[in-house]
Amino acid sequence: MTLNVGHIAYLNCVPFFHYLREVGFDGNIVQGVPSQLNAMLAEGKLDLSPSSSFEYGLHWQKYVLLPDLSISSKGPVQSVLLFSPCSLEEFEGCQVALTGESATSVNLLKILLKEFVGLREVDFQVPQKPVEECIQQRQPALLIGDRALKMSKRCPPGCRIYDLGELWYQYTGKPFVFALWIVRREAVENKRRELNLLKEKLKRSLEKSLKDKKPLAMAVSDNLSLTVSEITEYWTIMDYRLEKDHIEGLELYFDLCHLHGLLPDKPQIDFFC
Repeated sequence: MTLNVGHIAYLNCVPFFHYLREVGFDGNIVQGVPSQLNAMLAEGKLDLSPSSSFEYGLHWQKYVLLPDLSISSKGPVQSVLLFSPCSLEEFEGCQVALTGESATSVNLLKILLKEFVGLREVDFQVPQKPVEECIQQRQPALLIGDRALKMSKRCPPGCRIYDLGELWYQYTGKPFVFALWIVRREAVENKRRELNLLKEKLKRSLEKSLKDKKPLAMAVSDNLSLTVSEITEYWTIMDYRLEKDHIEGLELYFDLCHLHGLLPDKPQIDFFC
């Protein structure tokens, strides 16, 4: 049976997918931003996808997780950035422009400001105009993915950049898990063999990508305003594991989402096996 697999069209996902065909995967690959893939996964249009951790937390009863794999950071992540003309402590009563691309990062920002900075009156809105324009106009704004990487190189003078992965690690001492490999339970029932094969192929593609990052960076650099060295550095700081401390960080994130009314209940973490 054919697997339908989501592919986040961001630089951080390239190591999972660049060599995936080469190592033998012959299923369907559907590209999109995290919010699009979340919706397709929830609707059953995808069997699995590297998708927002928050999506798993919101609909965990429908899903299981591929073990060992994630998109995480243990400190700075470089691609989930809050741009601001002022300090975090000055955000009370401010309006923050949000990207509509990722529920995980948006809710991480809300938790950081409420739980750790102690703010209560912050207005969050997805603007009609591009978030980059809000930043140029000196409004606090959140960007993720390749757009955040690019904007960090050309933000206006005096703009402060807060890396949400770094803030989380400073406050908690735990890695932050931005995305998980989420599998629909129906796929586990109907496509177990294919899932087991894909799991091994993903690991092989990832291992090959990270073993020699420079050729891979050269292959994708033409589409980005980043140098080969900047791309390889980015992949070096990314954490693609899902180990005990990652799971503890994920559970803390879910607990805080529940505490602040962002999740209706505390999700149960359940792995495909």
